[in-house]
Amino acid sequence: MENSVRPAIFWITVFDSSGKLLRTETAFFISADGRFITTAHAIEDGVNAVAKMADGEIHNVDGILASSATLDLAILQADVKRVPFLTLNKTANPEPGTHVGVVGSALAGSAEAARETTISTQQPDEAEIAATVSPDSIGSPIVDANGEVVGIVISGGDKATARPSKSVGSLLDRIASDAKPRWAETAQTVPTPTPAPRPTPKPRLVYAPAPAFPRDAHVRPGVAWSGRFSLSFDSRGNVTKVQIVQSTGNEALDRAAISTLRQWKSAPGGDWAATVPVTFQTR
Repeated sequence: MENSVRPAIFWITVFDSSGKLLRTETAFFISADGRFITTAHAIEDGVNAVAKMADGEIHNVDGILASSATLDLAILQADVKRVPFLTLNKTANPEPGTHVGVVGSALAGSAEAARETTISTQQPDEAEIAATVSPDSIGSPIVDANGEVVGIVISGGDKATARPSKSVGSLLDRIASDAKPRWAETAQTVPTPTPAPRPTPKPRLVYAPAPAFPRDAHVRPGVAWSGRFSLSFDSRGNVTKVQIVQSTGNEALDRAAISTLRQWKSAPGGDWAATVPVTFQTR
């Protein structure tokens, strides 16, 4: 079941208006055309985001379709053609003791391997999970034996909590058929009635190849190396500088990441910067 579920699960990395990394959290697709679910707090104050898949592909996130702070759930749209997705079991109401699985992103390696657990308590809009769930699993799907989503993790710890899929269904019902994804607008105060300046286009990646595993890297199989790199873009969308924020711990992997990240392109606009997570994993 893990192999059929995991391809739809990924990391969403959210940025603020200056391109600064706000946070990275787990998310998963619920439709072939790129609709996906994560928590509402994951996108708080965000104006841009990218979806990073386990195979290294990176997709732009077009914006928010629906969000509820009360439920701590958000539905967004990624710029994709076709992706694997999970089916929501909107009628499921797992009773305490029901066996379920919590499946995290493969990008987290063995630390977020799928694990079986049970529902310990069940309320109309919330359930507790018997197993301890790490903070990295927040946003992950909870699936039944058929691989259908019966809930989404919204908090970790010894008493991890989840929202049932029917809560996601209620959020989906709010989305109009002609709804367009967009990011929340930042309120601006205009001191005098002067003409409004032309808004600067939001940063948008147009070419973002995933770093390839270098041949000269001598590493053990089955291990993941993760790092973070700061990219500076000029107004033409070219990368002008790549800096290591957090090393992968392997010089060859750092060099490979920097070499590929220098090739990235964004849509022309203003100068901006972004911090990008990179993960290498051997099999």
